[in-house]
Amino acid sequence: MMELKIQLIPTGEIILSPGKNGENHCHNCKVVASDGVRAMMESALTARDRVGVQDFVLLENYTSEAAFIENLRKRFKENLIYTYIGSVLVSVNPYKDLEIYTKNHMERYRGVNFYEVSPHIYAVADNSYRSMRTEGKDQCILISGESGAGKTEASKKILQYYAVTCPASEQVQTVKDRLLQSNPVLEAFGNAKTLRNDNSSRFGKYMDIQFDFKYPSLTLSASSPSSPLPLWPLFRRQGAPVGGHIINYLLEKSRVVHQNHGERNFHIFYQLIEGGEEDLLRHLGLERNPQQYQYLIKGNCPKVSSINDRSDWKVVRKALTVIGFSENEVEELLNIIASVLHLGNVQYGGEDSNACITSDIQIKYLARLLGVNVSVLTEALTHKKIIAKGEELMSPLNLEQASSARDALAKAVYGRTFTWLVNKINTSLTYTGDSSKNYSVIGLLDIYGFEVFQHNSFEQFCINYCNEKLQQLFIELTLKSEQDEYEAEGITWEPVQYFNNKIICDLVEEKFKGIISILDEECLRPGDASDLTFLEKLEDTVGGHAHFVTHKLADAKTRKVMGRDEFRLLHYAGEVNYNVNGFLDKNNDLLFRNLKEVMCMSENKILTQCFNREELSDKKRPDTAATQFKASLAKLMEILMSKEPSYVRCIKPNDSKQSGRFDEVLIRHQVKYLGLMENLRVRRAGFAYRRRYEVFLQRYKSLCPGTWPNWDGKLSDGVSTLVKHLGYKPEEYKMGRSKIFIRFPKTLFATEDALETRKHSLATKLQAGWKGYSQKCKFQKLRNSAIAVQAWWRGILARRRAQRRRQAANTIRRFIKGFIYRNKERCPENEYFLDYVRYSFLMNLRKNLPKNVLDKSWPTPPAALTEASEHLRKMCMQNMVWSYCKKISPEWKHQMEQKMIASEIFKDKKDNYPQSVPKLFVSTRLDGENINPKVVQALGSEKMKYAVPVTKYDRRGYKPRHRQLLLTANSVVIAEEGKLKQRIDYGTLKGISVSSLSDGVFVLHVPSEDNKQKGDVVLQSDHVIETLTKVAICADKINSININQGSIKFTMGQGKEGIIDFTPGSELLVAKAKNGHLSVTAPRLNSR
Repeated sequence: MMELKIQLIPTGEIILSPGKNGENHCHNCKVVASDGVRAMMESALTARDRVGVQDFVLLENYTSEAAFIENLRKRFKENLIYTYIGSVLVSVNPYKDLEIYTKNHMERYRGVNFYEVSPHIYAVADNSYRSMRTEGKDQCILISGESGAGKTEASKKILQYYAVTCPASEQVQTVKDRLLQSNPVLEAFGNAKTLRNDNSSRFGKYMDIQFDFKYPSLTLSASSPSSPLPLWPLFRRQGAPVGGHIINYLLEKSRVVHQNHGERNFHIFYQLIEGGEEDLLRHLGLERNPQQYQYLIKGNCPKVSSINDRSDWKVVRKALTVIGFSENEVEELLNIIASVLHLGNVQYGGEDSNACITSDIQIKYLARLLGVNVSVLTEALTHKKIIAKGEELMSPLNLEQASSARDALAKAVYGRTFTWLVNKINTSLTYTGDSSKNYSVIGLLDIYGFEVFQHNSFEQFCINYCNEKLQQLFIELTLKSEQDEYEAEGITWEPVQYFNNKIICDLVEEKFKGIISILDEECLRPGDASDLTFLEKLEDTVGGHAHFVTHKLADAKTRKVMGRDEFRLLHYAGEVNYNVNGFLDKNNDLLFRNLKEVMCMSENKILTQCFNREELSDKKRPDTAATQFKASLAKLMEILMSKEPSYVRCIKPNDSKQSGRFDEVLIRHQVKYLGLMENLRVRRAGFAYRRRYEVFLQRYKSLCPGTWPNWDGKLSDGVSTLVKHLGYKPEEYKMGRSKIFIRFPKTLFATEDALETRKHSLATKLQAGWKGYSQKCKFQKLRNSAIAVQAWWRGILARRRAQRRRQAANTIRRFIKGFIYRNKERCPENEYFLDYVRYSFLMNLRKNLPKNVLDKSWPTPPAALTEASEHLRKMCMQNMVWSYCKKISPEWKHQMEQKMIASEIFKDKKDNYPQSVPKLFVSTRLDGENINPKVVQALGSEKMKYAVPVTKYDRRGYKPRHRQLLLTANSVVIAEEGKLKQRIDYGTLKGISVSSLSDGVFVLHVPSEDNKQKGDVVLQSDHVIETLTKVAICADKINSININQGSIKFTMGQGKEGIIDFTPGSELLVAKAKNGHLSVTAPRLNSR
């Protein structure tokens, strides 16, 4: 039986569960996946109130920044970190691991249409890959965002996706491994801990991944085996990654010598110190303590809780081996890293105008690690070479100049080594196929986002200039893409008004008039050039520009928030104030000639490649840092313009790196600086939604009777019929050549809601039809099975009945014959009958055994079993007695002994005895709280065995008094509150008298000659049977209890006697009679 299973996921999408062979086939869909196919993105619209929309283009209020951020918040709270703006992916860093990057997720996005799945970084990666394969055009993915927004992680996920999903061979697997392992190496040398991010990329990176798209030579034999025919139509593109190339931009070299408080230097320094082996550190002259090195203590942050430098060191060492570094290259690379640390510890002394090195040990280590002469290096660090009129002069440096020269050398060595490292990785990733270009590429641009800090300097100026260029490219390409699609579909293109930031780009880069040209001119100008003169020249040259402001040119309000050494640019993303201090030095980035000469003489092969001797002979002044960056950026723009772009915009939700926290102020800042609202506005300038006819008709055809269940005509006619039935107004949609364009999201939402309602009726019809069919099939199958089972079972029943009849006839025959011969000796004729009689008796006995020892019943045995029956009866009785005795506990045994004594005394003698039989005797009727402590103290060491409340009748007047009767081991004690009123030793107790009625009155008889006693004691107890039994046991007076009828005489003292008259009545009454006797009237409970 075929069964369709679906699964609803939080976004509202539908997943078809895997079929019998692990595949899902939607017969009207284009996609077959191995672990479930997600329905199209429109499915998620039913959950839009809870999780927002998956594409910002579908926002109704698309011009509202608040609505934009609210949609981000809804999705972030549901752990949905990805959202589209058309084809642009917006990613919010979750700051926690999400289970959305597994191999199953990769397979789900592999080969699936972009809008058939929920937004994901894998969807962007797969879309670029498929576009490259199908269109044969190079692609690029531009990833941008603030530090800590997740750019590096996004590029990693894309690389991992290609490594897992692309075809692979042994050679290709090596390239995949090197591509993946290049990340930890570049992160170690180019990333650092900043205030915003523990793993911040301090350089821009563009990586080309090269894919093999050769056409295999396939042939097929014709009539003659010797005449093969080429089958070009049957070519198959491989699409495997076969190489790569990395371009780095603007490494933050200043971090080598200085870090802000709370930040660290590049990771590699700490990894080497923490993870390096002892022998390695000894060779490099390093100690396992970063606080010993001046270049590592500026930020006062040697340890980071989220970073394990020791394990990262192992990863980097393994990665260097995978990439193809030899042991000698690794050793020389580590020598350079260690030399930078030693260089920072070089100390200067001497006179202010003539600096000298005071740390001899450091300079020796430094010279050995750099592979240069100690004296030559010492001189280069304390002097500079001046060439005047063809003569070379060595001029001593003062302390400040020497320190600057040392830091400049450290930055130059590290910066050029980083460039060499990137080139080395590129060499290992070089495509080794044919010399002709047989590959296509996908570029990954992981570049810094727009930066606005409290203090913005040269680095932020370059970064924001880069973002201006990227924004310009982005808007142009987005508009071009929209216009191309409209023209291809025959839709009239409506020009879109947008902010063209070319005016800002020209302000920065225009030849002779731009800020970079002015900066270069000031750097090259002879004389006393400074940062402030550069600012003054900016005011003179571009002071009238609408997007440029300085303190001098600003109005009074703006001057309050600007320093005199700052200028402001009005970027596309907002206003930024730049402090000019350090602009000239950072732009010059000069290294003294003699330091270059020393590095060229190095025996370290890496340094000789970094410092080329041709550089010394070149008389041309090297380009400034800004000019180099401008040129590399222009080249980057050319690269990106030659490719089809995709965009990933990364956002960090908070500055504290906490998962689940959504800082709206920070997010608004990033939305603005990433230009997302501008992007959305451009995308929504035309139509919010567009789909191919076959996709739109397939999804919504059930809403129109004319298109349901199938449409056999032209697709465009079917869509036209459908939208007319739905009541679309002409201004709400346009019909293209292959797509329908819907202008307003509310139109799509209404259609989707109608579909959601329609699904219920469709589901009911489908269920009814399917249930009827399945039940009919099931009934037919059951009916056929029932007929077969019935026939088989009837045969079995008939055979069983015949067999039972034969057995019954034989049994009856043997029984009758046995009955006839029953009185004869045992013989074959009667043995069955006799055995049956015995068996019947034993079975009857088994069912009717006595239930207890008092049950004397026993079945009457046959004559042959009389003796055996008697033996069995005795054995049964013995077993019941033994079982009964075994079950009796010591407490119950004591209870039975007391009951036996009570029975011996009172059975058939006192009326209320039968009522006392089922009631258990207790150990005492008074607990410790009811007995006065003074009484317990008066008893001393005597152990109290029983206590019961009683009523004592005075000898004179028979007035009732409440007392307590206490039994000890030696005497009966009568107590009143805290006093012992009377003690009667068991030895002096003459007897006890009690009536035969149901009253509780009894008399303790004591000797009249005993001066301690005042006469016999008349008492009444509610538990008279229990009390007298306890007294009899304790005093050993079982035979001294007299049960009288009529009256009891007792001694009152001084030789006088008293009489108690007992008469039966309707209720208990104790009172003094007129004759002076104590009259007790008690109801009679039992007749004797």
